[in-house]
Amino acid sequence: MTTIGGSTPLLDAALAPLTDLGRADAVARRITEAIALGLVAAGDQLPSENDLADQLGVANGTVREALALLREAGLIETRRGRNGGSFVRTPVEDTAHLRLARLRDLATADLRDLGDEELAVFGTAARLAAERAASADLGPRLTRLVHELREATGPAERCRADARFHIELAVAAQSVRLTRLAVRLQAELGPLLWLPAPYGPDQERFAEQHQEILVAVLAGDAAGARVAAETHAVAGVHQLVRGHLELAEVG
Repeated sequence: MTTIGGSTPLLDAALAPLTDLGRADAVARRITEAIALGLVAAGDQLPSENDLADQLGVANGTVREALALLREAGLIETRRGRNGGSFVRTPVEDTAHLRLARLRDLATADLRDLGDEELAVFGTAARLAAERAASADLGPRLTRLVHELREATGPAERCRADARFHIELAVAAQSVRLTRLAVRLQAELGPLLWLPAPYGPDQERFAEQHQEILVAVLAGDAAGARVAAETHAVAGVHQLVRGHLELAEVG
């Protein structure tokens, strides 16, 4: 078991200060996104209530209420005592059937709207990362994530590697608002995209697209990075629409 009390760029992005202060459901949503994206794994200990309140910019009571919502949803458990705290729970059952049902029931127009937002966010993040990021710092991290996507053996691992690549690129763009949009989009789109076969995307193709984005970003080619990122975003929405239509036919 590990703790996540330490700071990491991706976790900091997921737990950036809230703009809608005082809302327990907003705090719960942020932590849920971090869990969904694999930034916090089953068995990991969440930061203390005080640390979460400081990081999110809310009152301790708001954090306490949010943790109660997460316990009610079965996402965390709280242990008392010297080694106590709030710990992420392993899901009792596989949620693939729930995600398949959600993708089937979403309207094609809604999927395209989400795709349009991803196109704008990811394309802009890639362009800004190419302009602003230091290659020496960014290269090893993104290269590792490309490798992780290639080597991932299941939908959950593929979803985590893909989402982390997108968020890492947004962090490199040095825009807090853009990063928050990237976190929210990946939490919403990732679980619908990386479904079990035959509904999930071509893993190797997506890894190759990540590699193309990486090469352009590290070369400082802002226009090339934007085009490569937008191509990847379009491939993602096409995959979602294809999966939706196939599921609708099955019923």
